[in-house]
Formats: sequence, structure tokens, C-alpha cells
Amino acid sequence: MAVTLRPEIAALDPYRQGRPAPADAFKLSSNENPFPTLPAVVDAIAASSVARYPDGAATALRVRLAERAGVTVDEVHVGAGSVSILHQLAQASSGPGDEILYSWRSFEAYPGIVTVSGATSVTVPNLPDGSHDLEAMAAAVTDRTRLVLVCTPNNPTSATVTAAAFETFMAAVPDTVLVVLDEAYREFVTDADAVDGLPLLERHPNLVVLRTFSKAYGLAGLRVGYAIGPSYVLDACRATAIALSVTEPAQRAALAALDNEDVYRAQIAELVERRDRIRDGLRAQGWDLPEPQGNFVWLPTGDRTAAAAQVFEAHGIVARVFAPEGIRITVGEEESVETLLRAADEVVRTL
Repeated sequence: MAVTLRPEIAALDPYRQGRPAPADAFKLSSNENPFPTLPAVVDAIAASSVARYPDGAATALRVRLAERAGVTVDEVHVGAGSVSILHQLAQASSGPGDEILYSWRSFEAYPGIVTVSGATSVTVPNLPDGSHDLEAMAAAVTDRTRLVLVCTPNNPTSATVTAAAFETFMAAVPDTVLVVLDEAYREFVTDADAVDGLPLLERHPNLVVLRTFSKAYGLAGLRVGYAIGPSYVLDACRATAIALSVTEPAQRAALAALDNEDVYRAQIAELVERRDRIRDGLRAQGWDLPEPQGNFVWLPTGDRTAAAAQVFEAHGIVARVFAPEGIRITVGEEESVETLLRAADEVVRTL
């Protein structure tokens, strides 16, 4: 006989990361930073102790982040990647009988996070341009809604929420409902109309903003993310967190990354220029893709998704496939651009 498990958990597919790529292909499936790790970060990792437990409160990093954001230390929480904080927020706010609302398609971890918390997912379809339909999301809030997730730039479509639309949305959502602005890719945004969550925190006491060191700062392998918001909400996160989960190497690396932000800004500018060049090349081929604002582009391949993915792989491009909706492709090494555009052109011509 087998042990008894929660049936909804037993039926839940685990989160699957972007597929690895063979040596002769480009891995564009995980939205990673393609640049080499900075020497200062390598040195910080090397100087770390692994024989002792880390500072469970990540004090030095929280102090630094609080200074940057102009908030108190208690209004900053650090987790093992922003996705771990999403789990904590869901568990702190929601349980059986409660609802967690989000746009779909969005970050593929959201449904599992909701299920693990015991709450129920309520989804609202994206707009045709790949962005959130915030008006419909506000209308979907009920007396059972405990948490709303807003992902901008949206993963996987790379579309943003505008500042004006978000303000209207926040005005329509009750103050008792927690809103999480998931801004894992905020550093890549160049649209002046896009929302920036940090300046809004003082105005909206039910708002939490998520950021990460995994993307723009190239620390995906170390798992460091952070939340900024009301201290009592983040205290609840800290109560649900797995203790000591943010390692000392991760904390030291994040501090070193903050010391070298000028280097990262140059990398980001290069990736943004590359992204826009890929966007222009794809549109010249006839692709109708959302305006990309993350470090990735979205190809709405629909029922041709599986076949299109095979074409890309044949050219040495390993992307993230969301059949039957589309394909997300990371902006990677400069050497990948020509190969990517050649593969995309073949998809247009043959499919």
C-alpha cells in the first residue's frame, strides 16, 4: 500500500526549468545573463565560508537594499530567488477556500504555487498584445481573493503593464487584497510608460514589489531574490520561509554585484540593443510579436509551436516551448543572433 498524499499535490507537475543545450547549440531557454561572471563576484564567492551557517536574516544585504530603495530594513525581505518569496507570500496570505488571481499565460510557476498553498487559481486571459488585462483582473476580484499577481514584463510574453493602467487597477482593488508586482526583469525595461513598482510603495499599503539578482545581475545559479513592501507582510514571509535558505556565497555575491552596478548597466544596455535588433529582424520577417521589454522575445506560434520548436533546434537554438501557444527565446550571446533569425525565417517560410 502507498502512503496517503494530498491528491492535488500528487497530480501536480513539478516546475521544469529551461532545457539544457548540447555543446554545439545556444541555450536560450532560461532567460539567463550570457556574460561571464564578474571577477569581483567570483572573489566574493571564494571568500565565503561554507562550514558555518549563513546569516539567516541576510542583514548586510537587506541594509544595502533598504538604502537603495529608501525604505527601512524591515521593509526588505531576501529569499532564495524571488520564486521562493512568491511561495511564502501565497502561504502567508491564502489557504483552502481562498483565491489567488493572475493573468494567463504568465510565469509558469504560478499555478503550482497556488496549489501548494491550498488556494484556488483564478486566471484572466492576456490581451492580444501579450499584456495583462488589468480591467478584467480587477473585475475578477471577489470577497475570496487574497492575493493578486501582476507580472511585468510578463514572462513569457515580454509585455509590460503601464503605470497608468496599474494605478487604475490599484484604485479598484480593495486595500485588504495583497497585490504583488513581480518585476524580475525590470532592469531591461526601456518603455517610459511602463510601471515601476518601487516609487508606488508609499502610496499603496497593500503592495509588495519583487526583484531578483538572477537575471540582470547574472546570479541565477546562486538564487537571490528580494521583496520590498509592508514590514508586517514580510514578517509573515519570514515566518513561512525555510530557515537559512539564502547561502553566504549568495549574499556575498549579491553585495559584490551591487558594488559593480556600472558594469551591469553596460551589460544590460548591450542586451537591450541586441533584443531590439532581434525584434526588428523578426518583424521584418513578418512576425507579429509583442513589444519585448524583458531579456527575451515571444513568438506566438499557436498550433505550429511544436513544429516551430523543431526547426529552431535543428538550427542549434534551444528555446522555451509553451505548446500550443508560443515560444520564448532569451536574448543570449551575440553569436546566437544570426542563427536565431535564420531559424525564425525558416519557420515563417515553411510553416
